[in-house]
Amino acid sequence: MAVIRVGLVGLGEVAQSIHLPVLGDQRDRWTIAGVHDVSPSLVALCTSQYPTAKTYETAEALINSPNIDAVFVLSSDDTHSRFVRAAIKANKHILLEKPACLTVREIDDVLALMPGYDKTLFVGYMRRYAPAYLAARDELPAFADITHVRIFDLISEGRHFLRKSQNVLYPQDIDPALLARGTKERDALIREVVGADAPADLVRAYRGLTALSSHHISAMRGLLGEPARVLAAHRTNGGANTSITFDYGHFACLYDAVVDDLGLFDAMIEVRSNTRRVRIIYDTPYIRSLPTRLEVTDAGPLGPVTRTIGPLYGDAFSNELEIFHRHISEGTRPLTDLADSRRDLALMADIIERMKESGRH
Repeated sequence: MAVIRVGLVGLGEVAQSIHLPVLGDQRDRWTIAGVHDVSPSLVALCTSQYPTAKTYETAEALINSPNIDAVFVLSSDDTHSRFVRAAIKANKHILLEKPACLTVREIDDVLALMPGYDKTLFVGYMRRYAPAYLAARDELPAFADITHVRIFDLISEGRHFLRKSQNVLYPQDIDPALLARGTKERDALIREVVGADAPADLVRAYRGLTALSSHHISAMRGLLGEPARVLAAHRTNGGANTSITFDYGHFACLYDAVVDDLGLFDAMIEVRSNTRRVRIIYDTPYIRSLPTRLEVTDAGPLGPVTRTIGPLYGDAFSNELEIFHRHISEGTRPLTDLADSRRDLALMADIIERMKESGRH
């Protein structure tokens, strides 16, 4: 098995809690060959923990290094398109954390470079690689038999779990001017979608769609295909909570996202027919190897009969990287590629348009 030399751009929360430990576990597949971050303390921490990692002063130097085979773009969302374009031009394999970009325009700019690119670009939608999700595909009712779909994201943010379970470094040594520039660039990209004069709650709603909700929007499409349209979308709680109805023709898919500070995680996808219910149940991804479960309930002569598959302790992030490595080795195309992510962002833009309509009432 070929060992791929990885360079990580961005060493924040997801790199420390997830990607670096998984890469270390899968040492037969990967070696951590290089790192870059705008925080000197993060670089010092990661190179002390992973001695094979060389420090690169700039992201571009890491991307263009002949000692790097695959670039993990784990930096802030506003930088994704720039670093991915550079990695494509350098003909490197790419793992791109979601969201791939913040706008369809950015993705189209990147897609224009793809015809000459012969490596693997993999977008990290880890819920689509969770064991329960993979098992669910064989248990779903026939598409024509589906009568209803519910998707929940009733959760608290990752910091509620990480600060109680891991020693993640949140740096204080990033140049304030750099942070301010990143905030300005991110806001400009978001306002391309929501509008220059959009209220703060609509801005927050779109940030939630591209962050938390992107996982389940992608997972929904992976299971059910493309919805015909967004029937309705509404935001509450300052934009932190969203309710969306997707039109699949003969059935509707209802999605609810509720983000609070309770410190609980309740995420689920449920697909129903008249005689079967398939339910995928997720726990927080911020604590590795917490189990997913699949429940399949069928109508029986004595009443409902439920089979529970799991708890399944296979880590979604570990599965994701194993599958990424397989695509690199076999030269095959990931399901979660850039064109797939473009459909997510186009759907999110439609959601924002429906939210604008509901906000006028």
